[in-house]
Amino acid sequence: MTDHSETGGRDVHTVRFPAATPPGTTDVLIVGAGPVGLSAAVELTARGLRVAVVDRARTATLVRAGAMGHTPRVVEHFRRWGLLQRIRAAWTYPTEWNQGTRLVTSLAGHELLPTPRPSFNGREEPPHSLQEALRRPQTALQQVFLDRLREQDVSVAGGWELRELDEDADGVTAGLVDTGTGRRRTVRAAYVLGTDGGRSTTRRLAGIRREGEHAREKRLRLIVRTGDISDRVGAAPSGSNIVFNDTASGFLAAVSTREWRVYAGPYPLDHEPAEEELLAIGRAAFGFDLDLELVSATTFYHATRIAETFRRGRVLLAGDAAHVRTPGGNLGEGFGDVVNLGWKLTAVIRGHAPQTLLDSYDQERRPHNWRVADHALERSRRSQRTLAEIRRGGIPDDADLSPEATLRRTRIGELLRRDHTGGDGVAFDERYDASTVIWYEPGQLADEPAWRGDVYEDDPRPGHRAPDGRVDPYGGTLHDRVGDRFALLVLTEDRGVERELAAEAAARSLPFTVVHLPDPGVRSVYGTTNVLVRPDQHVAWRGTRLPDGGAAALLDRVLGHRAEQQPQGPLLAAGTSGSAA
Repeated sequence: MTDHSETGGRDVHTVRFPAATPPGTTDVLIVGAGPVGLSAAVELTARGLRVAVVDRARTATLVRAGAMGHTPRVVEHFRRWGLLQRIRAAWTYPTEWNQGTRLVTSLAGHELLPTPRPSFNGREEPPHSLQEALRRPQTALQQVFLDRLREQDVSVAGGWELRELDEDADGVTAGLVDTGTGRRRTVRAAYVLGTDGGRSTTRRLAGIRREGEHAREKRLRLIVRTGDISDRVGAAPSGSNIVFNDTASGFLAAVSTREWRVYAGPYPLDHEPAEEELLAIGRAAFGFDLDLELVSATTFYHATRIAETFRRGRVLLAGDAAHVRTPGGNLGEGFGDVVNLGWKLTAVIRGHAPQTLLDSYDQERRPHNWRVADHALERSRRSQRTLAEIRRGGIPDDADLSPEATLRRTRIGELLRRDHTGGDGVAFDERYDASTVIWYEPGQLADEPAWRGDVYEDDPRPGHRAPDGRVDPYGGTLHDRVGDRFALLVLTEDRGVERELAAEAAARSLPFTVVHLPDPGVRSVYGTTNVLVRPDQHVAWRGTRLPDGGAAALLDRVLGHRAEQQPQGPLLAAGTSGSAA
């Protein structure tokens, strides 16, 4: 019998998708029950749409879990979905193992750069967001999302494979096959959302090609299983580490109390390393001899493959189905896709907006994903150059405590400090500066600072994420007040804009709220008296008075009724890479 005492009695290793039959009709059929697909079901259900989820698999397993780290921006989404506390509680290893990401020679070896630690009595708030970063395996998120969907009687069915898509003017007919019995089933939906991974069947059936740079080599993500190693690393080892030694490099991260993720490679594309070679890399990452079992080995690539469009008619793509790139935050980009698309899809289905609004999903998310992908690939190549430089200079054995070895480790730390840049831009700078549904300010796009993945400053201009902050003595945030509606921030005593815009929203039955913020500090951040924030927390417009045409013209723009209106600046190139596949 397996002991689950350290996880509160929960089996955290296997997520079982319901054995169910998909409904015959639905508003949105989601193909793929990974974290992105299930979060899309949570998002759309919360907005009142009928949703069904199918996946060809019947289970998801912890030992093949991919992304684990979630930025404060992603945690903002968890909070809005009302699932943050459940996700916090979904630990798969003891919470005291969470000690930040340490840069080390091995788990039992030497720390190469000091890891910042919080002050127990400190009251400093993190920059840019009031939320913390979290580490949870994908399967932990999937289980939380599934629990929420089950409570809301949302159909999720494992063991159903998408085989056909037939689109007409009014919707899409999806042909499904039960992978166990061969039984066929058709589902009629207004829209189909493909979240079925890098080898997406949805993308293939929709005829959407991919662009980008093919991989030159491959890497392996290993899951290794240990026995009790507390006698060597203590009762609370660091659960997240980046290792630098002559044999192992990259993450050594706990995914449970006995399973750890280790990276191996790079290898030539046609090379298949032996199991003993992979286990030797695992032992080197731990830094001592121990019994290891190789549980799984998953191939991944440092390359960029992005769909040529995220929308074709009534078929949309999100997550890995839309973009695969060098590892590091891609799941967070998938959640960003969901939040951007959710309110737009709802507005179209509810009749608040025309289908042209969905064009802005591609306009906004695809350029953003190209930026992040280009940054991630260059960061990976820079890290590989630094590792090669470190190895050329030599890495002392962990047992070597001589002054020369200590000095060398110090110099290695200096090289890592030079190479170790922040990721605030990747986490927060989801700027949408090529969109037909943003009311940009005159000259704004020409004055935008260059996007950088390592730095970010709050920017309240249209197209940017609305800066967040606490707005009441009880801990509520501005994003809490915005909720899942359009919100007008009123930072003045003059309520003329509020009256006209609220009346126009009511006439359209558009979900809309007004947030009065008399605090002059808020006005100093936003730089004006009225700010229209979209349901995805991005600024759509700001100003002291409504633009020409009044509230009707403004809402027409942000809801896509004026598709011929182009942004006030050049559209960004989709990407710089060549071949499509």
